[in-house]
Amino acid sequence: MRLDRNLRHLSIWTFIAVMALWPHAASADPITPERMTAALSKLEALAQGAVADGAVPGLAIAVVHDDNVVFLKGFGHREAGKPEAVDADTVFQIASLSKPVSATVVAALVSGGTVSWDAKIADLDPAFRLADPYPTSELTVRDLFAHRSGLPGTAGDDLEGIGYDRAEILRRLRFVPPSSSFRAGYSYSNFGLTEGAVAAARPTGKSWEEVAEGKLYRPLGMASTSSRHADFVKHANRAALHIKVDGAWAAKIERDPDAQAPAGGVTSTARDLSQWVRLVLGDGVYAGKPLIAADALAQTHVPLMTRGKNPVSGGESFYGLGWNVEFGRHGLSWGHAGAFSVGARTLVTIFPKEKLGIVILANAFPTGVPEGLSDSFADLVFDGKVEKDWIKAWDAIYAGIFGPAVEAAKATYAARPSPARPAAPASAYTGRYANDFIGDAAVSSAGDGLVLKLGPSGARSYSLTHFDGDLFLTFPDAETPDRPAGVSFVVGPDGKALAMTIEFLDDNHLGTLRRVGD
Repeated sequence: MRLDRNLRHLSIWTFIAVMALWPHAASADPITPERMTAALSKLEALAQGAVADGAVPGLAIAVVHDDNVVFLKGFGHREAGKPEAVDADTVFQIASLSKPVSATVVAALVSGGTVSWDAKIADLDPAFRLADPYPTSELTVRDLFAHRSGLPGTAGDDLEGIGYDRAEILRRLRFVPPSSSFRAGYSYSNFGLTEGAVAAARPTGKSWEEVAEGKLYRPLGMASTSSRHADFVKHANRAALHIKVDGAWAAKIERDPDAQAPAGGVTSTARDLSQWVRLVLGDGVYAGKPLIAADALAQTHVPLMTRGKNPVSGGESFYGLGWNVEFGRHGLSWGHAGAFSVGARTLVTIFPKEKLGIVILANAFPTGVPEGLSDSFADLVFDGKVEKDWIKAWDAIYAGIFGPAVEAAKATYAARPSPARPAAPASAYTGRYANDFIGDAAVSSAGDGLVLKLGPSGARSYSLTHFDGDLFLTFPDAETPDRPAGVSFVVGPDGKALAMTIEFLDDNHLGTLRRVGD
């Protein structure tokens, strides 16, 4: 899930100049204990209301101020329709909130001299390639954590969806044409950041998962946090993923994000993440003990790429290294959202000047509850009152992410042409197809239709229903099961298909596969 747009590069010096002129560069008054107490009380009421209204099945919230965890509580249920309650120790899949967590892990490696933010990927992981030689030779850890490598945002997500593992996905990124010139455009890339993290960990001789545990989770006592999906499913106290089915929340789909663990595969609790927030707010000092050099951590908050304006509050938004850096109505904040379209929403927001941070974990998608609660809490802390219904405003953003695309796809294939052109005999389409990026595919007959198999050893299977001529339809997305996608064939003069184009894998124009055999 991405709200980000590809925008022009903005230098840090331009950013500093903008911030100097910003009218709300700092809160007018210090946060008094009385205002904090009142804000927390109202935050609790808002969270209880969101669950009671069915906005989400469950929530967990942690608030840190002045190195103290001042609020820690769960609301609602781990799974809709079941009695088990969410508490501060319920383990959630945190999705892209993993990115700033992973940036902190790399900062720990930088602090220890294992790697630098400007270390070249060509030196750390010589087998990795981008499409062009020059970016491949110059690409750094910093570039990948800032999403400025030129990799299109969806690159690799498509391969993960059809069952490839991390190593194979990263190998195949070399076949993806860039969406912008190197370091000139911002394009939010799960597998770009994943490569940056994996490469940074390579000098240790350990896996990313081991490094994350050793450098961050264990030192902070984050005993319920992991970058392995297998560890998540071992927890009895874990939150299910929920999507809307006929207007009600339902736990229908599971998500194993191990392939992109640094970018989206962390699982954690509100209690554990509150300790991470303490470390970040402490500039690398935790419980009075320096764990990460302040400069190594500070690099993650330097604004490198512009993201435009916050779509609801209007603040100017930038990207650092695994962090959004935003200047809005309450001054400077660092943050990051997370989402699985199959049922997770998360958020961290930090106000560094005020030593204030909030983490909100929810077990549903789509919902704007995390941003809505965070924005409401910030209003209460800084102004003493909520400016507007932020949950409603953010709900509208998230509700609109897939709706228009689903409706457009439905409209495209709403009705077969009349009369529809007949399909060729099934034997015209059956056979083996391939390209470098997607790999092997097979089309076979199945009753009155066809079946397309993709991924390693044909791991993913898609039924194809005839629509018109050499065009067939399938419904590939678990999160949008009513969204059709076309699979079209080009039939040669000998009556055999020469190629097929798979629409749902063609975002980067890599969805056409050539016939390689019967």
